Amino acid sequence: MNAQDKPTLRWGLLSTARINRALIPAIRQSKRSQLLAVASRDRARADSYAREWDIPRAHGSYQALLDDPEVDVLYIPLPNSMHAEWTVRAAQAGKHVLCEKPLALSTAECDRIIAAAEQAGVVVAEAVMYLYHPLLRLVRQQVHNGAVGQVQLVRGSFSFPLEQPANVRWRPDLGGGSLWDVGSYPVSFIRWIAGEPQEVFGWQILSDSGVDESFVGLLRYESGTLGSFNCSFRQSVRTRVEISGTEGRLVCTQPFRIDETSTFHLFRGEQEEEIALPGPDAYVYEVEALAAAVLDGAELPVPLSGSRANVAVIETLYRSAREGLPQKIHPA
Repeated sequence: MNAQDKPTLRWGLLSTARINRALIPAIRQSKRSQLLAVASRDRARADSYAREWDIPRAHGSYQALLDDPEVDVLYIPLPNSMHAEWTVRAAQAGKHVLCEKPLALSTAECDRIIAAAEQAGVVVAEAVMYLYHPLLRLVRQQVHNGAVGQVQLVRGSFSFPLEQPANVRWRPDLGGGSLWDVGSYPVSFIRWIAGEPQEVFGWQILSDSGVDESFVGLLRYESGTLGSFNCSFRQSVRTRVEISGTEGRLVCTQPFRIDETSTFHLFRGEQEEEIALPGPDAYVYEVEALAAAVLDGAELPVPLSGSRANVAVIETLYRSAREGLPQKIHPA
């Protein structure tokens, strides 16, 4: 497909997952996107969902959506363990893909996705929505320009109490666990600011189901910079990031759902400066970024190489927690 004969991307939702509620308005706000179809493994559920959200087409299986010749791009919000399989299958069917984070549960799965996308000539992106917002690029630019001096420590937290025992996040067979779920955000933020670590160390508290209900991790850099994070399904709601340097620090208390109200605060000595960049919800930027990559050949703000690197760090943190030892990060 090229931009001249098809300037609008027609989207299909691969499941009726709750998170669709965040993406559907973003697709409809995008000037070059159209929501065309939704699929469920239950035809009645697909029909009901399509009526509820005013979606023109409903498919009674995931494969039927892949086979729909008028759908250009798929949004995949399936459980973590199904991301790689359906992203590869979608790419092989000639569909562009926006896959929910984490892209996959291993670097080997990431490599399968990358190979499938390259072979099919399609765009595949990970839906780490907050990193698509220009505010995050502005903050990184300011840090790299010396806003806090030499970066010494990047910290992040994301926790909330998960009370539903049947939630897929508790299931090891579906890729559950606090690190894969909410922990992937502070890990990606630390990497967004500081780059790829040399070594990591992780500790976990396991739930009765066997997945981590809480996780704490350290990332060490050759430059001397350190990263630290915590995530949990047992602690009260907490989202926060902080970048500390030799001359100041940057703090945001709502970093992972960036919208028009989000701000970072820069502290240097006794001075405080607010860094804001008003604009749409991050989901809109995410949809627009994929459209620009497909229709214009633009580079993705979150390339697959970066998504693979994030999975590599998480994979290694889990290994460290199991073995009780620091682990080196091996370059791709």
